[in-house]
Order: sequence, then C-alpha cells, then structure tokens
Amino acid sequence: MIRVVKIGGNVVDNPELLREFVRDFAAMPGMKILVHGGGVMASQMQKEMGLTPVMIEGRRVTDEAALKVVTMVYAGWCSKNITALLQAEGCNAIGLSGADGNAVKARKRPPVHIESLGKEIDYGYVGDVTGDSVNAGFIYTMLERGIVPVFNAINHDGAGNLLNTNADTIASSVATAMANYRYRSPREVCCRCEECTHCSDDGRLTHETELIYCFEKDGVLYDKDDDSSVIGEITRGRFEELKKEGIVADGMIPKLTNSFKAIDSGVARVVIKHARNLLNDKGTVLI
Repeated sequence: MIRVVKIGGNVVDNPELLREFVRDFAAMPGMKILVHGGGVMASQMQKEMGLTPVMIEGRRVTDEAALKVVTMVYAGWCSKNITALLQAEGCNAIGLSGADGNAVKARKRPPVHIESLGKEIDYGYVGDVTGDSVNAGFIYTMLERGIVPVFNAINHDGAGNLLNTNADTIASSVATAMANYRYRSPREVCCRCEECTHCSDDGRLTHETELIYCFEKDGVLYDKDDDSSVIGEITRGRFEELKKEGIVADGMIPKLTNSFKAIDSGVARVVIKHARNLLNDKGTVLI
C-alpha cells in the first residue's frame, strides 16, 4: 500500500504537535508520501508585510506579491523544517515543490463564477492540478529507493511560472496518480490468471492507495466547537446535505470535494483525522 498523508497548516505552525506528528509519520510502515500546508504561517507573514490575505471558499487568492510570500513559506521554511524533523527521526525525506523533478504541473486557473458571491473571481497565480498532472513514475522511483517525498503547495506550469495550489488538492491528485500508476516489480511475478485484480494484461502491478488528511480536529464535526461530535462516515449525498446545512463550510469544502474525486478515481480509502491519531483508526471515513 502507498499512503499519502496531508498535514494542515495549523499543525505545521504548532511546534509541539508537529514533532508528535513527525514521529508517528516516521514510524508508519510501508511506502508513504507527505503533503503539507502552511496557510496559517503564510497569512501571518502576509500581514507582517502589510498585505491582506484573501480567502474565498477556503482557497487563497494569490496575486504576484502573495505568490512570493507563499513560495517563501511553503517551499522554504515549512518544507525544510519538516524535512529536517523527519531526518532526525530516521526517515529519509526530501522536500519538493512541484517544479522539482517536474513532479507536479498545473494549469493556471481561469476566472471562475462563485455562486455564493454571485460574481466571477480571478484567483491569480493559482494552479489547477489533477492526477494526470503528477509525474507518478518520478515519485515511485523515490519510493522504491526508500526516499519519502515531502510536497508543498507550490507547483509550476512548465513555462517557467510558479503557481500556488490548495495543498488538499495536491494530496488528492498525488494519491490519485499513485493509485493508477502501473509498475513492474523485479520481486514479483504476475500470476496471469483470469481473476487477477492486481495487474493489467501486460503484467504491470498497481498499489492500493490510501489518502489521509490530518489536521487539528478529530474529524469532520457536526459542531465545530464540540470535538466529540465527529461524523464517523460521510457519503457523497450526505456531503451535499452537510454543505446546505452549513455544517461543512470554508476549507472543509475543498477537502471533502477532493476526497470524493480521489475515491472516484481509484483511491481505496480517504480518512480525515487529528494529527495525533495518525496511527489509529479514529476519524471520519469517506465512503
């Protein structure tokens, strides 16, 4: 199995909680990929520089000035701090943006109509990413060699321009790409049987892939102020109901939207949980 774990900005900005999470992540067996945010720190940095963070439906509007800030925060301090912490735990990690190794390409998002605002919004230097945008072969080469990729939200368009993408979207796209990547292992031989569900006609294999979103809450909550109100399971239909009721809002909307897209695209399981619960079964499971 390949596990893609996304850690949110509120955890990245909390040194004690981040260290606890890093220890657990390093102890998690098997192939794994980490995707991190850093939005809390980026917003703080923008304010310190006299800039006003603009968020619409949980997504950051990124003009040229904001792009420079988020690149410094995400691909700079956050990336290297997390990588150093993982190395201290014996986890051979490498911090990457999407531009490194051409790992993740994106298309600049065109202006979009936001129904809740009743108008068109230009998100600026924001990139849209899908599973097809991810260089799964490059990532798998690292995993095979025991290297743990640590991705941030910065990627590129292939024409020399950096773009910012919601880290939840990066995690979902990477998980989707790895779930559909077919490889030929020298250690395994295809059974070539008619009922084989692990390989294609040419004998190439796939890995079951799990996507785990970790943040500072125990899961998706009925009441955001009551940590005990975790919703154990959410179907796509229930998700739409929760949005209409206002229970799921802001940054949780893109998180769940991307989760269901990942499931539809081959990811076996998506879980949303507290960073402290990475190694146990607590949290919200999307089905």
